[in-house]
Amino acid sequence: MLDSEILLGLLNERSFTIVDEAESADIAIVNTCGFIEDAKKESIDIILQLAELKKEGIIQKLIVAGCLSQRYPDELKGEIKEIDGIFGSSDFIKIPGFLNKLVSDKGVKEVTSTPDFLYDHTYSRNLLTLPHYAYVKIQEGCSNRCTYCVIPDLKGPRRSRDIGSVVKEVEKLRTDHDIKEAVIIGQDTTSFGLDRSGQSELAALLREVTPVMKDRWIRLLYTHPAHFTDDLIDVMTSNKNICKYVDLPVQHINSDILKKMNRMSTAEEIKTLIDRLRRRIDDVTLRTSIIVGFPGETEDMFNELLDFLEKVKFDRLGAFIYSKEEGTPAYGFPDQVPEEIKRERFDKVMRLQQDISADNNTKIIGKTLKTLIDETINDDPSQFIGRSEKDAPEVDGVIFVKGKDLKPGDFVDVKITGTMEYDMTGDAT
Repeated sequence: MLDSEILLGLLNERSFTIVDEAESADIAIVNTCGFIEDAKKESIDIILQLAELKKEGIIQKLIVAGCLSQRYPDELKGEIKEIDGIFGSSDFIKIPGFLNKLVSDKGVKEVTSTPDFLYDHTYSRNLLTLPHYAYVKIQEGCSNRCTYCVIPDLKGPRRSRDIGSVVKEVEKLRTDHDIKEAVIIGQDTTSFGLDRSGQSELAALLREVTPVMKDRWIRLLYTHPAHFTDDLIDVMTSNKNICKYVDLPVQHINSDILKKMNRMSTAEEIKTLIDRLRRRIDDVTLRTSIIVGFPGETEDMFNELLDFLEKVKFDRLGAFIYSKEEGTPAYGFPDQVPEEIKRERFDKVMRLQQDISADNNTKIIGKTLKTLIDETINDDPSQFIGRSEKDAPEVDGVIFVKGKDLKPGDFVDVKITGTMEYDMTGDAT
């Protein structure tokens, strides 16, 4: 999303008119994802839909950018003749400069073999989020080399931004957009700075950013168990405006699977970190993601994962079915798990987490949570949708709030009156 925001900013600077519907456009641009099979299919479906619009003469030019272009530039152009421009994951910033050429030329292909783009605070952005929060990417690329992951090939090696640039961007977002929540993202935010100093600089960054946001929220996503430091925990506990929310993708808990994944953490290290987080960060919300059906995952290994999830009772969880991706070491691993078994294991995890989430939410009934109002409901002046610091935008649950004279971007105290499987209801106090 953030790359699209930057591209829109660049197009605006060159006075291109942005329209909401493809049918109203002369030039259609698709910013693709190529991380897992489902994302690739979704991207290709959209490209094919736009290709039909071009055949019908509704749009004149079709441009494809992003990770799918980075991964399969020649295949895309060879299979879908309607594509006029192919731009890699680091090359999308070149699109505005090539549009005039695309209008008069047969086509353009711009795919840097090793992506190296890194944005900074000087780039204009057209926010695609709700107006009162924004994502701030502090790094690009990844050097962890998990054996199932193509991100290092799609995005290049880890590249960390300057701390000063990040601070200036947050200042600009607060001044220009009055954001109430800055969501810090990166492929592995806890590895921020490793590429230049050999150690995580995330805690140092947060110490600089927290004064800028003051009584507003800073939310940290995509942390890695192997890079989570005591210094980072200290910063989170000592700054009230850092959400007490830890997004900690563990991916699995069986040590053999973790080693085959190249996750750089053992089961014991993960469990110790979780204990430390819950002991030191008062009322912390833990979110994780896991992968089921990784090559070699036996029934016993999967049951070990289920037992772990049932014991830890993560507040939030995302589960993914292992996707066999070309170019990754795991693609050629023996003992690939059949699709039917992977699906069964996924369903078991989701049923378990549904029960855990409902039980966790029940314990919150009667408590009062500081809530950020996101939107109104059907123009009803008494019904709103919000989130507490326990829920990240777009991926977690919401609170259905009953109140008066509220508007998106407001912070309000909400007394929780009821729960659903993932969402809650409450009254503004």
